Amino acid sequence: MRDYSLYVLTDEGLAHGQTHVELASLAIEGGADVIQLRDKNLDSRELYQTAVKIACLCQAQQVTFIVNDRADIALAAGADGVHVGQGDIPPAALRKVVPADFIIGVSAGTVEEAVKAQQEGADYVALSPLFDTSSKDDAGHGHGLAALKKMKEALSIPVLAIGGINANNVQEVIAAGADGVAVISAVVSQDDVTAAAANLKKLIMAARER
Repeated sequence: MRDYSLYVLTDEGLAHGQTHVELASLAIEGGADVIQLRDKNLDSRELYQTAVKIACLCQAQQVTFIVNDRADIALAAGADGVHVGQGDIPPAALRKVVPADFIIGVSAGTVEEAVKAQQEGADYVALSPLFDTSSKDDAGHGHGLAALKKMKEALSIPVLAIGGINANNVQEVIAAGADGVAVISAVVSQDDVTAAAANLKKLIMAARER
């Protein structure tokens, strides 16, 4: 089974001048298990070119590479998979056109959405948002740890959490049952991206040993 422990989303708008590729490299150095390329502003050609570079980085380090929203870019660039939201093409439709080993991740805000995603062929779901967050403008209010526990109990595929997770609360998120944590600002907005990723990974592993 793939390791989703530390899942880092790149975001140039929240970084200190680093590019997506630089952020990916720094996060991988710090122990990230998954990198997701997330950019709503790049045109398709630029997004593809960026994805190709990150795919090469991830393949060299055996790190999973996911592209946000764009299955076409993910496939063309050689990424491992795509992550979609409730307003995007559903997993069942994607399954008809992607390779069998292509990863499909889905954001879910309720147990019902998560169960449906699993039934339609999702490889993992991410409860979004877990806590209130300023990293995503349209995220809404956090669902909380109780919702995470319910989602974990209802599914057989990995359950991740995203939204407002940082070094101060990551261990309680793992204790609540998350198979991994997806973070943006807790890594890419820090002065030392590699150190921030390494610290989170250390905290995650320590929480699992308890």
